[in-house]
Amino acid sequence: MLNPDLRKILKNHLSRYSLVTATAKRARAIADELEEKKIVTTEKPVSLAVEEILRGDYVIVEPEEIRNI
Repeated sequence: MLNPDLRKILKNHLSRYSLVTATAKRARAIADELEEKKIVTTEKPVSLAVEEILRGDYVIVEPEEIRNI
């Protein structure tokens, strides 16, 4: 199970809500891509999405008005 340090991910005043929403959207996109290409993997799409966010391959852009909620 992947258990990343949230302080590292949330360092740029990113809200937890934005992180969860973006992770879910990216995980859905990954699942759709894998299904489309008929690729079977043992890793879960959510784990793959979190890894992409940690590596910086997937950047979350959050509106300024909700950054400090």
